[in-house]
Amino acid sequence: MFVSGPSDTFVKRNPHTHPDFFAAEATGLHWLGEAGAPVVRVSGYGPTHIELERLIAAHPTQPAARRFGEALARMHNGGADGFGAPPVGSDGAPFPGRLFIGARPMSNSVHRTWGEFYAAGRVLPFLRIAVDAGTVTPTEAATVESACRRVAGGDFDDAEPPSRIHGDLWSGNVFWTEEGVVMIDPAAHGGHRETDLAMLALFGCPLLEDIVDGYETVHPLRAGWRDRIPLHQLHPLAVHAAGHGRPYGVALHTAAMALERI
Repeated sequence: MFVSGPSDTFVKRNPHTHPDFFAAEATGLHWLGEAGAPVVRVSGYGPTHIELERLIAAHPTQPAARRFGEALARMHNGGADGFGAPPVGSDGAPFPGRLFIGARPMSNSVHRTWGEFYAAGRVLPFLRIAVDAGTVTPTEAATVESACRRVAGGDFDDAEPPSRIHGDLWSGNVFWTEEGVVMIDPAAHGGHRETDLAMLALFGCPLLEDIVDGYETVHPLRAGWRDRIPLHQLHPLAVHAAGHGRPYGVALHTAAMALERI
């Protein structure tokens, strides 16, 4: 439920949500902003609401896209305490509650390697929900599970340290203003920086190539990152398959099959 606040703020309110939901959002925004990310300002929050800076939409521009890419790279470079680590609050302590992506709970367990974390904490839990919902067939699920065994086994691990990522950086959470991009609605955690870029590609973020160009001036991407986009889209596609219908189950299966070529 969305409710207008004073003229300079916007209130999201839901009396039925989990008591950690808005606190997780506020903590995630603080943590990302602490690393220099352009995030929406939080005016206050409680168990059933969060009050945010009111943003005025503007058209995307190439300079704004490049600045956003630069800021995104700096945010990733801010690091995290581990793969799957929760955001850290203003008190310096890791968020102790439940994390979310959209309205769905998300694991906050920390793992030794990225592949282990990504398979066990981000893809498989949502795959099981999707199978139960009938949006992924048992045959498709077997392909995804086979891909996850490779992921968990370290086939795609590299020397990248845990990055401080937004975690749900689809185009709808990239808000263009006259001052530049502002990020909203994070599912912040310690992950792989390529995941945020794959999210931007999933639903067609405007001026994505300019964003990438700006990003690489700060922290160049590892060779072959475009080939790994399907890998990093397994999580959001599994989440969408769990709650948004059969087409996402098909897309999840297609992404899993693409890993066979990597």
